[in-house]
Amino acid sequence: MSKRIAVVILVWNNRKYLEEFLPSVIEYSSGLADIVIADNASSDDSITLLETNFPSVRIIRNKTNEGFTGGYNTALSQVNNEYFVLLNSDVRVTENWLQPLLELMDKDTNVGACQPKILSYHSPEYFEYAGAAGGFIDKYGYPFCRGRIFNSLEKDLHQYDDSRKIFWASGACMMIRSSVFRELNGFDANFFAHMEEIDLCWRMQLAGKQIYFCPDSKVYHVGGGSLHKSNPQKTYLNFRNNLLLIYKNSSPEKAKIILRMRFFLDALASFIFLFSGSFADFKAVWRARKDYKRLKSSYKPYFSKKEGNSFKEDLMLYPKSILWDYYICSRKIFSSLEYK
Repeated sequence: MSKRIAVVILVWNNRKYLEEFLPSVIEYSSGLADIVIADNASSDDSITLLETNFPSVRIIRNKTNEGFTGGYNTALSQVNNEYFVLLNSDVRVTENWLQPLLELMDKDTNVGACQPKILSYHSPEYFEYAGAAGGFIDKYGYPFCRGRIFNSLEKDLHQYDDSRKIFWASGACMMIRSSVFRELNGFDANFFAHMEEIDLCWRMQLAGKQIYFCPDSKVYHVGGGSLHKSNPQKTYLNFRNNLLLIYKNSSPEKAKIILRMRFFLDALASFIFLFSGSFADFKAVWRARKDYKRLKSSYKPYFSKKEGNSFKEDLMLYPKSILWDYYICSRKIFSSLEYK
């Protein structure tokens, strides 16, 4: 009989991480959760490792590498637990990490998803880039976290140990109601990877659900396991997907204003890459903008489908520019922002 929770780890040639981190997932999760490995057509010996050393783990084999979005969509269509925990393969979980997440979700059915405190595996005293103590987004669509603004990481001094609403939960470790995931048709497969969890959480809020940070659960994330942060393909996906999520989830009037400003901000970013010696990143920004224009025609803005929805589209949005606060006003930590 299935447990209420399924911890689902999407992998692609991640043998090293499976060998290192899967034992802790099994040790600290199997009492409450089914452990599922969704393999995105790996060409290494990950499957052999799983079948030999971890026979209790369920394996779902995707026929092709569909990226983070398609890979999870395909795998989760075959998982029937009440809650999904989407967990990166390079995450070390801790004892009793699942119980606080489950209690938070059980307490309020309006909570569609939540995330734990995500700390750096290599520097455990610091928050980790991908999620930290919960994700947010500013008025121009730039994401940041409590504990991490751009590349400035804070030490965890228990300054963010309160459970609170956030804008997005990290794809590195997110608990989500399976019913909500299916109601929203899962991740947008066009995103492939990067910012797909922000898009999903934005759509979740438009559907009237809340996203929460749970400080009583703690995990440690290596980070950069798929694409290094300096990889031009990551630059491309981040810029393209960021524009898509603004277009999809903002009201048409707001999207027009934001995207007009983003043209100038993206142009500025591209020339900063160029003058820093990264011609590949410069090209990636403009390729992203070109492909965004091609892809956007296939969408009807999501917000327009929610006529009569009482949810305010700017709820949890940071009403200022995080670029201005960070680079001009030198506000490098979350607590220095004027954020209610």
